[in-house]
Amino acid sequence: MENQNKNQLQIQLRPEIADGRYSNLAMIGHSPNEFMIDFIYTAPGMPQAPVVSRVIMSPENAKQLMFALTDNIKKYEAQFGEIKPRTGANQSGFGTN
Repeated sequence: MENQNKNQLQIQLRPEIADGRYSNLAMIGHSPNEFMIDFIYTAPGMPQAPVVSRVIMSPENAKQLMFALTDNIKKYEAQFGEIKPRTGANQSGFGTN
């Protein structure tokens, strides 16, 4: 038990990060060595959409993120009901570069 406590990772959430950033669009690109996800905020009538955050990760970590998102979406839907996709153009809010 003592060794488990020594190996636990302590996550630090800095105040300037804690508020988060809202994103309603993401663009995903990749190379042989990394995945890059740009989180973007777009609003009706705005001619430009700023990138609010960029996350770069290894292919292995990107796949782990996919598994974690899938697991959490299943848990969310079990508690709150099915997430219904939007209809119309750009349904997902996600794209690839």
